[in-house]
Amino acid sequence: MSARKRFLPLAAIGLTSALALTGCGFGGSTATEGDGSGTTLSLLVPSYSDSTQGLWETVIDGFEKANPGINVELEVQSWDNLESVIATKVQANQAPDIYNGGPFASFADDDLLYPVEEVVSSNTYGDFQTSFLANAKVGDTVYGLPWIASARALFVNNALLDQAGATVPTTWAELLDAATKVSALGDGIAGYGMPLGSEEAQAEAAVWLWGGGGELGNAETLTIDDPANLAGARFIQTMIDAGATQADPGSTNRSPLMDIFIQGKIGMQIGLPPTVGQIAEGNPDLDYSIAPIPTEDGSPLTLGVADHLMAFKNDGSKKEAITSFLDFLYSSDVYVPWVKAEGFLPTTVSGSEALSGEEALAPFLAVLPDAKFYPSGNPKWSAADAAFKALFGKLATGSDAQSVLTEIQTQANAG
Repeated sequence: MSARKRFLPLAAIGLTSALALTGCGFGGSTATEGDGSGTTLSLLVPSYSDSTQGLWETVIDGFEKANPGINVELEVQSWDNLESVIATKVQANQAPDIYNGGPFASFADDDLLYPVEEVVSSNTYGDFQTSFLANAKVGDTVYGLPWIASARALFVNNALLDQAGATVPTTWAELLDAATKVSALGDGIAGYGMPLGSEEAQAEAAVWLWGGGGELGNAETLTIDDPANLAGARFIQTMIDAGATQADPGSTNRSPLMDIFIQGKIGMQIGLPPTVGQIAEGNPDLDYSIAPIPTEDGSPLTLGVADHLMAFKNDGSKKEAITSFLDFLYSSDVYVPWVKAEGFLPTTVSGSEALSGEEALAPFLAVLPDAKFYPSGNPKWSAADAAFKALFGKLATGSDAQSVLTEIQTQANAG
């Protein structure tokens, strides 16, 4: 994902849970004393919210108490820095033992990762949703442990659309009309928030390219420069040229742009489940709704994202300790509070059952059956992901759409 966020009522529950859990520690199964005795595990994770570090510290505290022979060293990085940090560590032969990130296929292709079935018990493995396991394979082997999932939807400022005389769009033509009308209100208001900056350009790209009938590829082949993707890339430029977006979308990142939406200055923007909680915390009086993402022909679509944990082999001496930690982490009374506190969708059967009654999840669960996923099983997807982040924003400066897609494809092919 990569993913980042909160909810209501899930947000309220999550925040309360986070505070309570910080005080008492998560529960979880107890590993045998002495497993991995004297072992220190390194854990590299991204920051999903201001609560992320505290949530991980609480998990680690509970694990270390249950497993006195194993210590866990936590490193938290921003999403902007995460991929460069892991690349540097791998190149220096200092990979973490456990890593929470997005693309994993290139690591598996280089034989750096344990297959998931080697580092979790059969009970833990059997609890993963089969659809998420299928998306975590390289060839026939699962290398990514599905950690958290998310889906995207259109957040709509109802008051701004009403003021502009616009309706909630389902097609691109309707979106262009509504966003242009909202931008015309002036006073620094933008019709549509278009984040093409480096934070998560690959996500915005996927929504538009898929929405016009394009594809990113599969586990064998990436198709970023396929002419079928031109419709989405060119419509992005149409939106920008029409003044339907915020200023300078090519360098705008999603998180700060969503803060502006929450302040009431953007008519529409694609958001995540935790956005609901961010609104509840930052502007509870905001009049908003959540709708499906508009596409060229109005057909349903959402970007499904599952961030993964992965276990690096390194010198092979920590396999038992890694298994102890992962089994503890995915036990329901540890995993579910973590997911709920951060406002995501669980990737386990037991987690889904535990959160099935959360009303705030409903709009996202409704669109999840139409989700499309990054081709993360392709070893070159990691390079493609980085290329999107570095180059896709050039569309906002008037660069030829086909040339931008070709440049991204070239960098992806180069690995």
